[in-house]
Amino acid sequence: MTGKHATDEHRSIAESGLIFRCLVGSGVHGISVAAQDDRDEMGVCIEPPEYVIGLRKFEQYEWHSAWERPGGLANRSGPGDLDVTVYSLRKYMRLALAGNPTILLPLFAPDDAIVTINGLGRELRDLARPVILSRQAGMRFAGYLEAQRRSLLSRDGKGRDVTRPELIEAYGFDTKFCAHMVRLGLQGVELLSTGRITLPVPEPWRTWLRELRVGEHTMTEALEAAEGFEAKLLRLTSTSPLASEADLSPLPFEPNHAAADRWLISAYQRSWAERGMFAGNGR
Repeated sequence: MTGKHATDEHRSIAESGLIFRCLVGSGVHGISVAAQDDRDEMGVCIEPPEYVIGLRKFEQYEWHSAWERPGGLANRSGPGDLDVTVYSLRKYMRLALAGNPTILLPLFAPDDAIVTINGLGRELRDLARPVILSRQAGMRFAGYLEAQRRSLLSRDGKGRDVTRPELIEAYGFDTKFCAHMVRLGLQGVELLSTGRITLPVPEPWRTWLRELRVGEHTMTEALEAAEGFEAKLLRLTSTSPLASEADLSPLPFEPNHAAADRWLISAYQRSWAERGMFAGNGR
């Protein structure tokens, strides 16, 4: 049995139309802990015309090596496992323009984290600052951070929908979840301040987050750090007329949807023409 996004049809579309694939997750952040982490990769592909202007549907392909073990889809990924998600270019762009924190990471992945990339993949990454990024991303980072804090504090500090009981047993709370909460705030502030995300996480925070993951910092310390980053994010994205210009992000209020549309049309036409799928001129 396979997941709804893991059929042979979906795999074929993802592999044949792949323009970019890279390491994401704890690995690209530089905060992996060997005993806790799998390997996460994210990619982007261009699906055939019948999935865009026809009736067929493709949004993403997913594959988890844990599914190959007895138990199948019910298995949780663990150390040494590989998790792959490949999005259609249209879906990826929609999520990126909305400022989804996880989706934005491939735009800043360092060269040694890139598994494969072609010309269109490089063009996509070049669109980050002039087209994709906006203060909307800051709001999404703040929203994700707040949601993670609420989850962490629920159920008497054990967290909602706990998936790592072994960490709670060892340290009293889900240290991995907590580290990603702080990391979201740190990277959100950097993105809104500079228009980029440094990967892996720069020091001293990289070491601090790894220490948190192995119980060398308390949940209270993590919550205080996250609160400080959240306050900075709110200042950077403020819409108040009283906000100081010096406190505001240099990013535009909204992404450039028109430019994104133009590039998407061009990218799809060029890819289809190159693959013999479309009779247009590819421009």
